[in-house]
Amino acid sequence: MDIGVVLQCTPPASRVVELARQAETHGFSHVWTFDSHLLWQEPYVIYSQILAATRKVVVGPMVTNPATRDWTVTASTFATLNDMFGNRTICGIGRGDSAVRTLGGKPTTLATLRESIEVIRELGNGRSAHLGDTVVRFPWASASRLEVWVAGYGPRALELTGEVADGFILQLADPDITTWTIARVRAAAEKAGRAPGSVKICVAAPAYVTDGSDAATAHAREQCRWFGGMVGNHVADIVAKYGTDGDIPAALTDYIAGRQGYDYNEHGRAGNPHAEFVPDAIVDRFCLIGTPDEQLVRLHELEKLGVDQFAIYLQHDAKTATLEAYGESVLPRLAHSVTATAGAE
Repeated sequence: MDIGVVLQCTPPASRVVELARQAETHGFSHVWTFDSHLLWQEPYVIYSQILAATRKVVVGPMVTNPATRDWTVTASTFATLNDMFGNRTICGIGRGDSAVRTLGGKPTTLATLRESIEVIRELGNGRSAHLGDTVVRFPWASASRLEVWVAGYGPRALELTGEVADGFILQLADPDITTWTIARVRAAAEKAGRAPGSVKICVAAPAYVTDGSDAATAHAREQCRWFGGMVGNHVADIVAKYGTDGDIPAALTDYIAGRQGYDYNEHGRAGNPHAEFVPDAIVDRFCLIGTPDEQLVRLHELEKLGVDQFAIYLQHDAKTATLEAYGESVLPRLAHSVTATAGAE
């Protein structure tokens, strides 16, 4: 299983680039960032610097959206980065959250998301795309390769993902919810005539490595509680659309009963006061908190469920320590061991 990292483009950009460089040094496979241009700095400019400072990591947004960026410009940006640095980009995309809500907008429809995926992927892979009655293509991008991974939670979003996406991004690490979403995505893929396993699976959540003590656990929970508040925004949309009486797991919807609202000025920030409704049990289920051994137990569980990548949201006070702990004590033990010799005959 690959291990990636998700960064915010918080100034200074040089710090973001340095964390990405450290992540590659410690063996991480992907460097993702938020894409919310009002709250943080412009990610695509920073991607160019990350790619220049690294050799292997794949870089992209978790996640962009079809509303705040022209689809052809998005595709051109990825194709240009691929031409400059080799095919090392990936496009995570969803309907839109903070990037559109901070501007007074709303998430796009799933129909718009589907159309944007087609345009971005075709152009990003050097092929022709249809924009209404016009057919367009980048004449300079024939060698570009780009996968488009979709983030979502609701039944229709999961169906769309299975039907058209190269990968699925689930922003929480609860095994039961992971099982439910993967089953939905794979069933939709099979119904669409695709191989169910052709859609790659990425689970993204905060990870905080502790020494196992009660005090360290309590501190880690407070550093990661913001994540349950962020997920709660999407869950609230799902409950508003589908209610709570369908087949959506109660494990996903019940915890937002005490939710009072959300201030996007605190989005993705440890200590967010609008995440106080999130109980410890949700933090423990949605995030990875504990010793390296305890984190490995959850990672192996996710791997058995079919997860291809776990991406760490690195929005807490132990960014460098987490990269180091994973590089020294987690990633080497996730890899399949190979012996140098088979022993004497």
